[in-house]
Amino acid sequence: MIPLRDANPSRRWPLITLLVILANALIFLYEVTLGPAQLQQFVFTFGVVPARLTGAAPPALPAGGGIETLLTSMFLHAGWLHLIGNMWFLWIFGDNVEDYLGHLRFLLFYLFCGLAAGLIHIVFNLSSMLPTVGASGAIAGVLGAYLLLFPRARILTLVPVFFVFLMEIPAYVILIYWFVLQFLSGTVSIVEGSAAQGGVAWWAHVGGFVVGLALVKLLAPRQRYSIRYR
Repeated sequence: MIPLRDANPSRRWPLITLLVILANALIFLYEVTLGPAQLQQFVFTFGVVPARLTGAAPPALPAGGGIETLLTSMFLHAGWLHLIGNMWFLWIFGDNVEDYLGHLRFLLFYLFCGLAAGLIHIVFNLSSMLPTVGASGAIAGVLGAYLLLFPRARILTLVPVFFVFLMEIPAYVILIYWFVLQFLSGTVSIVEGSAAQGGVAWWAHVGGFVVGLALVKLLAPRQRYSIRYR
């Protein structure tokens, strides 16, 4: 299922959502200008390498950053599809969560979910020497928050079942389906011996989603927020 847009109007301009999308796009355009060797060093420097942070890295591992990579890795992407997919989900679901939390709270929420997702990825990959990049852990937190806040919002979705259908589906169907897929994929990756099987940090997605569910109400503004669907 591929979400296209939601029928859930926000009341204020999603400033932080747009700035995060812009920052990710600009940094990726910089990545594109690098040669292969420079790009590899860039990713090893600013991506999360679990073995480096846990002390399990061998001397041959390229030099790179430390704990700050939990933050910097959130703004790097491995390719155009990786970038577009992440930013598309953030654009669809981020504006309403930002509208609910307010700009500053949403920024703190987004960053905290990303940091927590990175830590959870490390827990499941203590000795991995592969750099992990992407905003998907933080965005998973946004999806968890959206599920809790707007479960009945209608999402215009592409559904490929023999033929491609356009359907309006409740948000809870799409988001629970997405979470279950991440959880099952993460479980299979553990059985197969790699919690980042196929280059996807499944447990970062699971962890970010759960943290988003738990955190969004704690950061809720004091004023009453009435939820409206279009």
